[in-house]
Parts: sequence; structure tokens; C-alpha cells
Amino acid sequence: QVQLVESGGGSVQPGGSLRLSCAASGRIFSIYDMGWYRQAPGKQRELVATITNGGNTNYADSVKGRFTISRDNFKSLVYLQMNILKPEDTAVYYCNAEMVTTGGYEHNYWGQGTQVTVSS
Repeated sequence: QVQLVESGGGSVQPGGSLRLSCAASGRIFSIYDMGWYRQAPGKQRELVATITNGGNTNYADSVKGRFTISRDNFKSLVYLQMNILKPEDTAVYYCNAEMVTTGGYEHNYWGQGTQVTVSS
């Protein structure tokens, strides 16, 4: 079984920082793009940032200059460093990865989500 498990969420004051981590585990043959998405109450899930296995990154305009996505290919980890957090960053953050299993099955996987709350 292949899964993604996030950690690092929590509550922080505006202007603060948090670092999210996501670990992929299971019978993984290869991991392609990885990314972070978020969903605020009453809103649709939206892209935050993505990173290819070559290290190319893409960010939502709302987080450019504040958030940084990175990955460790050897450890099958992806990170999201979030700085200068704003109340509008409050959401459940989901890890996402396109992975191929050792059985040759390619699928887009989601983590269970981690809550980030920015409030004074």
C-alpha cells in the first residue's frame, strides 16, 4: 500500500512561520511531481505549490515570495516552508504526489491533510 502522511501543521500568529512535511511510503517504484494544495472552509481545494522530480517549482500567486517547496528524492519527502503567514492562509493543507508502484500502477495520491490556522 502506498500512502502520503503530512505533519507540521498547527496554529500561528500572523507573520509567523510553519514548515509542513510529507512522507511517501509503501511499495513505490518512482515519484514524479509532488505538491501541496489547500482547502479553506467553504472554498474549493486550490494549488499552493508543486515541484518536479528535477526540482522545477511552481507557486500560486498568493504565496509567491512567502512559501518555498522542496523535496528530498532519496527519502521520498516533500516540504513546504511557509513564512509571513496571513489569516487567509488558514486551511487544511494536503500533500499530493504522482507515483508509480512496484507493480507498475501509476496513480495520483493524496495525504489526509493537516490543519494550518493563522490567527491573532
